[in-house]
Amino acid sequence: MKLLVIEDEPSLMASITRYFRKEQFLCEEATTFNDALQKIEDFRYDCIILDINLPGGSGLKLLKFLREDKKRDGVIIISARDSLDDKITGLDYGADDYLTKPFHLPELSARVKSLLRRKYNEGGATVDLDGLHIDLTARTVSAEGQPILLSKLEYDLLLFLVTNKNRVVSQQAIAEHLYDGPSDQAPGPEFVYSHIKNLKRKLKEKGAGEIIQTVYKLGYKLVV
Repeated sequence: MKLLVIEDEPSLMASITRYFRKEQFLCEEATTFNDALQKIEDFRYDCIILDINLPGGSGLKLLKFLREDKKRDGVIIISARDSLDDKITGLDYGADDYLTKPFHLPELSARVKSLLRRKYNEGGATVDLDGLHIDLTARTVSAEGQPILLSKLEYDLLLFLVTNKNRVVSQQAIAEHLYDGPSDQAPGPEFVYSHIKNLKRKLKEKGAGEIIQTVYKLGYKLVV
């Protein structure tokens, strides 16, 4: 799972990213309005943790841009502003949740995971696709009752394809999603090909079939 944390307070940024990396999330950071705008224009994230007050502009403008551009990234606003008007505006602009500072990191984590469950499977803790069973809480995968042992990157790759099921996802989009570092430094096609190949092999060995298809010159698609 890939998060973008948009926050200009260094100690809070460090605390959030450290906490989520321990929980096996990939985290990118943005500390200014312009930096954040560049990232949400160019890349996709499972969830964006968004502060309202940023150097250079309002986080609400970023949220409005995101939704007007039809992007589906989940968004949780974190803000020291506790007014009802701010919350209503944020939710009206398309935020999925709103958390007032100060907050406990386990609560933020619980809200992120709840958002991701809603995003992936309408609130459930599991995903079932043609005999393939994914437990989002335990981060386990099985097919026809047989466990499939996946690496962290293979698991994240599978979820990314599930999120985009029946749609072609480019190699570049996959590389940016999986790479634990700045998205503009993501590795090339061989990195993606290797993980796709291993994931397809493991799924097939356990009877999941050819649910991941290669679309020539375009990318990959999970078909269900």
